[in-house]
Amino acid sequence: MPANAFDAPPGLPAPLPAGEHILWQGRPCGFGIAFRALHLRLVGLWFVGLALWAALPAALAGQVREATSLALPTLGIGTGAVLLLGLLGWLSARTTTYTITNRRVVMRIGIALPMTLNLPFALVEGAGCHLYGDGSADLPLRLRPGNRVAYLHLWPHARPWHVNRPEPMLRTVAQGGEVAAILARALAAHRAAPEETAGPVILRPRVAPGPRLATAS
Repeated sequence: MPANAFDAPPGLPAPLPAGEHILWQGRPCGFGIAFRALHLRLVGLWFVGLALWAALPAALAGQVREATSLALPTLGIGTGAVLLLGLLGWLSARTTTYTITNRRVVMRIGIALPMTLNLPFALVEGAGCHLYGDGSADLPLRLRPGNRVAYLHLWPHARPWHVNRPEPMLRTVAQGGEVAAILARALAAHRAAPEETAGPVILRPRVAPGPRLATAS
């Protein structure tokens, strides 16, 4: 990491080199990660179903008080689980910064162990866009063959179910259509320029002086 790394813009590991500039920078939407990556809604429905399963026999027998006492513990645990998932989703969104420049995509992710993932456009084979009803969108990046970042390094900022060939993903970004257009224009402009070779790089901060630079494989 350069000595002037602390002068870098938020979300970037170091100041941008000459000729590179930020096109867009943002974070995931509120609890989008909790609902779409941590499946908060399904977990809530699961605990409601368990509570009804436990209380139904007593309720059918007309024992309302006993049915309530049987359902309440499960509902209490379910409420705690939902609140925990909501907190994790909120923390993940708050500690995430996505950056699109005219040369690369940078993903600053991680709650307890932050890391910065640099993805030069030379590595990106294509990009997708999955729009949601609230205007947010998931923007997965398909890397060129031979370039791979471990799925566990990326999650929850990875395209679901693409484990063998993980795809980094900007998850639930607000105004997703506009961000997708910015990314598409940047990729098109890069492809019109001379090709550069690069590899995906993960930067992890360490307590010891100077963080270690590791090339993802």
